[in-house]
Amino acid sequence: MVTLLARLAALVGLVLLGALCPGTAQAAQEPGTQATGLHISNGRLVEGNGNDFVMRGVNHAHTWYPNELGSLADIKAQGANTVRVVLADGHRWTANSASDVANVIAQCKANRLICVLEVHDTTGYGEDTAAGTLDQAADYWIGLKSVLAGQEDYIVINIGNEPWGNTDPAGWTAPTIAAIQKLRNAGFQHTIMVDAPNWGQDWQQVMRTNAQAVYAADTTGNLIFSIHMYSVFDTAAEITDYLNAFVNAELPILIGEFGGPADQWGDPDEDTMMATAEQLDIGYLAWSWSGNTDPILDLVLNFDPAQMTSWGKRIFNGVNGIAQTAKEATVFGGGSGDTQAPTAPGTPTASAVTATSAQLSWTASTDNVGVAGYDVVRVSGGTETTVAAATGNLVTVTGLTANTAYSFAVYARDAAGNRSARSAAVSVTTTATPAGSCSVGYRVVGDWPGGFQGEIALRNTGTAAVTGWKLGFAFADGQTVSNMWGGTAAQSGGAVTVTPASYTNTIPAGGSVTVGFIGTKGTANTAPAAFTLNGASCVNG
Repeated sequence: MVTLLARLAALVGLVLLGALCPGTAQAAQEPGTQATGLHISNGRLVEGNGNDFVMRGVNHAHTWYPNELGSLADIKAQGANTVRVVLADGHRWTANSASDVANVIAQCKANRLICVLEVHDTTGYGEDTAAGTLDQAADYWIGLKSVLAGQEDYIVINIGNEPWGNTDPAGWTAPTIAAIQKLRNAGFQHTIMVDAPNWGQDWQQVMRTNAQAVYAADTTGNLIFSIHMYSVFDTAAEITDYLNAFVNAELPILIGEFGGPADQWGDPDEDTMMATAEQLDIGYLAWSWSGNTDPILDLVLNFDPAQMTSWGKRIFNGVNGIAQTAKEATVFGGGSGDTQAPTAPGTPTASAVTATSAQLSWTASTDNVGVAGYDVVRVSGGTETTVAAATGNLVTVTGLTANTAYSFAVYARDAAGNRSARSAAVSVTTTATPAGSCSVGYRVVGDWPGGFQGEIALRNTGTAAVTGWKLGFAFADGQTVSNMWGGTAAQSGGAVTVTPASYTNTIPAGGSVTVGFIGTKGTANTAPAAFTLNGASCVNG
């Protein structure tokens, strides 16, 4: 990924996955030869000792920011077990030297991170005239063989990033097979990762349809497929259908890049991506740590972990996030027979309670090896729901409803997966949202027979930030919302409820956010008469 806009510009006019190509990956056949180190067994990525390894990590734009390699320590500190590192082979960007790549590997190992190395010059080949070929990328890897050999326990070779655009994506298959075989013929025994065409998103199902043939072309069976999930994957059905097709066929797969913030082409369903990856025990690597031309997909700003964005908080500390689900590779000593659980955390204390959020802190747990993180749960009778995760003993729970009582408790866990007893619970009642502490501006940007584009500007006129908001309004003339960016719409009859996207989740005091949408209409298109924010009335205008 070079910039979000550059990638997504290629996706205008795309249609849904299932309608395009119903082809389903066919069952993989396990080749007889296994590679050393990280390898594939029964459709799963495993370590040299046979233990499952599920990647939970992020992408880091090293080739464009060579002086930010210290970010690997910060990425590890957030709980990641893997980092995907952007490199260049010299076709489009200055090639990363053998000594630089050796240093990247050394820093990954020093920070106990599995390292996925990828060549970015191939991005959008066939559509982007500046892109290089997979064959050129394979030659680059062969030129680095002296620093890659012997590192099979620690690295995965991602031949080329998004190595085909939307022009004739069927042309992806043969060059992919050729590049794999070129590396194997050169003696590489590493796990090899291959990205999908269609700028990584495979919306025409070429990788899915040809996955068995590509997998069979690797004589070691040591191959994993990577799907990139952005605005093409904006429904739960698309995500679960695609990932399950590979898993059911025992074809190894992970989500090698994904985003969550909405854009004008759709709103990626990152919650389903992360939940499905956790359910299927497959990896995910979020894009990206920092340095995007458009910072909407920065997990932290300015490479500073103290400036974590709402996207970063979702990835690291949200439900099914990295802090909650990542387990360190056993090659670094994790999972080495530790069976002792951490002590129970102290009873949480609530502070900074608003209508939609509360900050919780607690006395840290202790462990014979070390506490890896904490899970915060909402307790309701005998039911628990995980609402946040953290690597430290402080977290902000968002998405709450105004003037509502909640009960929260905390678990601690260590790197081996041992979980503590649950802490005592704290009761928290959110504040009411005062009437008149918000204003809404609604306008029709454009219309056409049967449809229109609308825009809603939601302003916080109160004195405290609003986080995890819920906007309500009603259409009077049978209008429906068919697509939305900046938020997610749920509609029942004329009543519409809007919840925020990750990047509109917080409205600072005196600030505003904007939500846009495409709607359908009949002859009349009357604007909604009233709006509510978290159940309280807003000023209209």
